[in-house]
Amino acid sequence: MNIEARKLILIEEFLRISDENLITKLESFIKQEKKSTRERKLKPMLMDEFLEMIEQAKQDSEAGRVLSHSELKKRIKTWK
Repeated sequence: MNIEARKLILIEEFLRISDENLITKLESFIKQEKKSTRERKLKPMLMDEFLEMIEQAKQDSEAGRVLSHSELKKRIKTWK
């Protein structure tokens, strides 16, 4: 059975649940698993990489490749 079929079966099973407590537990479990997955993918940055990023940020600032806080807020409002 492929993953798509398994997801459909899981969705059907979930739709039959009437116990709000169980739904809350499943929501918590899913959130925790997503968090754990994200954390496993994180890896520490090397000091050289960090210093390179700082240098690049300085160069961008000096070259005017920056946005003000207010300009960024305006742009964010247009995101959909």
